[in-house]
Amino acid sequence: MVAALVVWWTVLAADDAAGALNTQGAVTLSVFAVAVWFWIFTDIDDTYVALGAAVLLVVMGVLPEKILFDSLGDDTVWLLLGSFVVAAGITASGLATRAAAFIVSGAKTPRQLMHLSGAALVATAFAVPSTSGRAALAMPVFLALASVLRDRSKLVLALALLFPSVILLSAVGSYLGAGAHLITSQILAASGFPAFSFTNWMFYGMPLAVVASVICVELILMLFTSADDRKQALTISVSDLQNHTTIPIRGRFTPDQVKTCWLVGGVILLWCTEPAHGIHPAIIALAGGLMMSSTGLGVVDLGKALKSVPWSLLIFMAATLAMGSALVTSGAAAWAANSMLGSIRGSGMGAGVLFVVIIVAISTAAHLVIQSRSARSAVLIPIVVSLAPEVGVSAVAAAFASTAAAGFCHTMSSSAKPMALYAKVDDAPTYSGRDLLRLSMWLAPISVALVLAFAFFIWPLLGMPLFVK
Repeated sequence: MVAALVVWWTVLAADDAAGALNTQGAVTLSVFAVAVWFWIFTDIDDTYVALGAAVLLVVMGVLPEKILFDSLGDDTVWLLLGSFVVAAGITASGLATRAAAFIVSGAKTPRQLMHLSGAALVATAFAVPSTSGRAALAMPVFLALASVLRDRSKLVLALALLFPSVILLSAVGSYLGAGAHLITSQILAASGFPAFSFTNWMFYGMPLAVVASVICVELILMLFTSADDRKQALTISVSDLQNHTTIPIRGRFTPDQVKTCWLVGGVILLWCTEPAHGIHPAIIALAGGLMMSSTGLGVVDLGKALKSVPWSLLIFMAATLAMGSALVTSGAAAWAANSMLGSIRGSGMGAGVLFVVIIVAISTAAHLVIQSRSARSAVLIPIVVSLAPEVGVSAVAAAFASTAAAGFCHTMSSSAKPMALYAKVDDAPTYSGRDLLRLSMWLAPISVALVLAFAFFIWPLLGMPLFVK
């Protein structure tokens, strides 16, 4: 296969009809194609594949070694590092579990319980980086609810679907909601376009996150509970939930929970007000992490917090940033965009509309072949950014729409880590592969339509136009 790829890029480099793809571009595409093949068809760790591909690009002279080394020190890596330390303090204090328990204990009907649970899950997007981290953080709440509602199996099944589904759909509301968001922003910056900040990502993403989550909750209620199930009254108290978890969720806040509440609130406030004070979000995250692990103010030991950091994710993100940079600088992304989607330019005035519809549809379906959300962005965003201006579409808006659409990954339990986590819960009725397919048949087209509606109508009203003159 390697020999065939070498022949392929050599021929392309010499073929004028290939659209002036140079040797470096052909080498980059070859290495990238191999990486995607390994991501799709093998069980080799995604980080291992990404790092190996980046190193190979350096060895072959396509990617300057400085870019690879600099990507490991990129500000997004430091932002995530500090955020994970803050998240470790939230987990250690039990604050998130307590807050969620308090919220859901106010539910009097199944619909209220589902929507209150969804609201609590949406809020976690601001405090915990990565969807898998949020899924793990919410698991004690789900287990407590499943125990309290053990005689209402359909409602527990609906909750089992709700937790990972809302976590995945609401991730778009926060810049830290998924590593793919940071990769998208960095690829835009590397391509000469404006990058996203914590504030403007939230401004555009949170409305979509809320609407998508509410629709998802209603869809799950419709598909997996009966009218009689929804009419039966609920009585869930904090005391009932406390009987099924060791995390303190009643009585007065513990000292650690009080400190965590103030620290997390301060960090989020500073992130949201970045335009006013100008402090870089990564510095805020690192300062918050230091305070969260300090002797007087903190609630968790720094060494323990650092052990909880998913270093594999950080290295994966750094490696894919370097690969994305190579795709852009070598001209490979532009050539691939023209080869795959260039015919759209012949569609006349409808070219931009057709382009947006196609990239949203592809981004939604991409989870069927590439399970990693970050890997999907590393593959798709350079191509989207390269072609968008040629069809009169804003590269920033197109990249955001593609990344938002990639938040749908519900078809199989293997499509996303939160779906896999809640599919294997002991002592609680959970979903099967058939349940996921049933949900996806409805949710996938709704998700596509929702992202397109925001891209064409809502985001332009908020200040992110889809089309450029």
